[in-house]
Amino acid sequence: MKTAQELLQERTARVKKAIALEKTDRTPILLTADAFCAYHMGVKMSDFVFDVKLSSETIFNSLKNLGDVDGTGGAFCGARLFPLMAYAKMKLPGVELPDNAFWQIDEQELMTVDDYDTILDKGWNAFSQDFLVNRMHIPVAELIAETVKLPQLRQNFVDAGYVVYIGAGASITVNEYLSAARTFPKFLRDCFKMPDKVEAVLDVILAETLEKIRKQIRGSNSIVVFVSPSRGASQFYSPKIWERFVWKYLKATVDAIIEEGAIANIHIDGNWERDLKYFRSFPKAKVVFETDGATDIYKIKEVLGDHMCIKGDVSAALLTVGKPDQVYDYCTKLIKDMGSGFILSTGCTVPPNAKVENVKAIVAAATGK
Repeated sequence: MKTAQELLQERTARVKKAIALEKTDRTPILLTADAFCAYHMGVKMSDFVFDVKLSSETIFNSLKNLGDVDGTGGAFCGARLFPLMAYAKMKLPGVELPDNAFWQIDEQELMTVDDYDTILDKGWNAFSQDFLVNRMHIPVAELIAETVKLPQLRQNFVDAGYVVYIGAGASITVNEYLSAARTFPKFLRDCFKMPDKVEAVLDVILAETLEKIRKQIRGSNSIVVFVSPSRGASQFYSPKIWERFVWKYLKATVDAIIEEGAIANIHIDGNWERDLKYFRSFPKAKVVFETDGATDIYKIKEVLGDHMCIKGDVSAALLTVGKPDQVYDYCTKLIKDMGSGFILSTGCTVPPNAKVENVKAIVAAATGK
């Protein structure tokens, strides 16, 4: 039997080779699951959300139960930390929701047009700290204190031989801050009514955000840095608006990550088929295109398959209402068709109500066990 250290070396090498578009002994499998793990292990969701150590132990135990998985996307439940990155409130189980309910984003218009001038005058960091505490009423100090525990929680997975794919480095593209705090419809209206001011504000946010990202990378040993342009999909914007208010900032963020010697994992929500060609402007084998299924993975393969690793793509629908044989057949077909430079995973996270046997079918398809 292999030791945990031997498993870690083997699994890490497998993932790194896939990112580098090199042939691997088998397709690596990485699962990102949080709420699913709580349901899987019978842990009350309100406890899972509010106890970061318990959430990490629950994810660990669920992962072990699922089979020979190479690693996890995350090592703890980040639901309470989400507002620090997304600038939207959360409804949480045991507070606004029943104890075993799944947490929900509660998007409200908390930022006004006048706030644009404040950001331009005082800077993003100064504005955002006041905004989080006094307008969103987020217990920032308490949440930041929780993050002190996170390195050890990640290390627990590593010590057991698992790859922690997403470590300390994580970022959203800067337009996401405004689209959440203003609400998405109001942000889009601003892009049309006052484009120069919106762009100036985004430029300020970008400069301060990139400085933080670079420091994160330098202080982390993560394999990749997670980047989420969750509201950046082509389907939401006209081409000119998309280029100016999404692609400009996504490219700058990814370029900075690559300059720091890291790999950018771009978490692609929504349909980006119109603009896949833009991703070829990044250096080869320095980016992972992580799709949630809305973008046809075969079109991604056609345009980008020789240029960057593709990660995905088992849908939430298949995992919740499908049968294990259907999941297994879909995964084996993906493995065959995608070839080198492919990491098998779910489209976004494992849904809370996924069937355990369906998730195990993903692992079986990758491992042949």
